[in-house]
Amino acid sequence: MAVDFSRRADAPEFMDAPDVDLATFRGCLVDLAKVNRLTLAYRPTLAFLTRLHAAGLWPQDRPAVILDVGCGYGDMLREVARWARARSLDVRLIGLDRNPFAGDVAERVPGSQGIQWLAEDLFAHAGGADIVLSSLFAHHLDDQALVRFLEWQEVNARLGWFVNDLERHPVSYYGFSILSRLMAWHPFVQHDGPVSIRRAFRPDDWARLLAEAGARGARVEPWFPFRLCVSRVRPS
Repeated sequence: MAVDFSRRADAPEFMDAPDVDLATFRGCLVDLAKVNRLTLAYRPTLAFLTRLHAAGLWPQDRPAVILDVGCGYGDMLREVARWARARSLDVRLIGLDRNPFAGDVAERVPGSQGIQWLAEDLFAHAGGADIVLSSLFAHHLDDQALVRFLEWQEVNARLGWFVNDLERHPVSYYGFSILSRLMAWHPFVQHDGPVSIRRAFRPDDWARLLAEAGARGARVEPWFPFRLCVSRVRPS
């Protein structure tokens, strides 16, 4: 059956099932971190942070509070921690994930010291942050929930927010399907990766969703390979 790339799919991902056990969840996260490393997934987020810092928007008298929504294995926050240390920047890093296994797994990985891990629903989180990040989280949401997430970021991100996600494209879909099997990644990753790409975005999707959320001034930009990221810097 031909795959329809003209619109976002609503097929479920195995990892989103409520009955996934800890060992399976950990195995998936470990292999997803390998995927992130191989696909240069950290670069767009770190480039956004560099842009904020270069623009003079970084807090000078206190730590910058950075919240990673849907933090999973915590590998993005560990990269942010390294980025901040290299620049002698004071940061308070918070990883938030609805799955209670995420923090338990992430905090045991070397380099996670000093990062706070929260197991709670995004919309129940209070306190906001200077910067809200997410990576490979947005495509898990349907359009209605994603608009709500964008609205939430507009209210809760004091300096700006960055959505790091996938581009819906047949080359990445079929390419990942082949690569994941060649690399013998976790069976859930082999299934969920192509599903994630079908659930992902094209620029016209983001234009519509951002307009619905009233997120004026957000910037949509492609990143190699097959990433489509959205950034918003709050007016100073």
